[in-house]
Amino acid sequence: NTMARWLPVLVLIIACVAAEEPYRVKFELDNLNGKAGQTGSFVMEINPDWAPLGAGRMKEMLDADFFKGIRFFRVINGFMAQFGIHGDPKEAGVWREKRLQDDPVKESNKRGYVSFATSGRNSRTTQMFINFGSNTNLDGMGFSPFAKVVSGMDVVDQIYKIGEKPKQPLIQSQGNEYLNKEFPELTYITSTRIMAADEEL
Repeated sequence: NTMARWLPVLVLIIACVAAEEPYRVKFELDNLNGKAGQTGSFVMEINPDWAPLGAGRMKEMLDADFFKGIRFFRVINGFMAQFGIHGDPKEAGVWREKRLQDDPVKESNKRGYVSFATSGRNSRTTQMFINFGSNTNLDGMGFSPFAKVVSGMDVVDQIYKIGEKPKQPLIQSQGNEYLNKEFPELTYITSTRIMAADEEL
């Protein structure tokens, strides 16, 4: 019958719509405040409506279990915490070539909001940052928030403030081996998990 014929199409439409709903991801961290064994977690809510391409990249990274072992390598007190270079240089090299087109800036880089880092137009890959303060000056520079921290910002505030000491070319070429040797105090991600829609924060 007609209904049976249209059912697969309806399911597909519903799936597509559902994929664009905001969803939450729980990040587990270790080395808070630079101390081994000091753990905590925060929850990030990804909003595809804000920056569809950025949100899509985030989902791609989550599906690949990208974040396990990732270090917060550029963390400036009062400004932001940057992360998103893969710990394995081979993997980092692959992702570095997957550049995204820019998303228009719909939201502002306020405290707790998350944007991808860029090195110019249409250059986003996997590096992102959580804003510690209200960095609205970044809005006009093309940094488009795709998510915000909805729980555990007090944990985000404890990410070790390494400043800008780690050298990005060396992180890209040597990965976590370089960071573990030179900067063992860096806070890092132990796991990420997409939360159920009805799960409490």
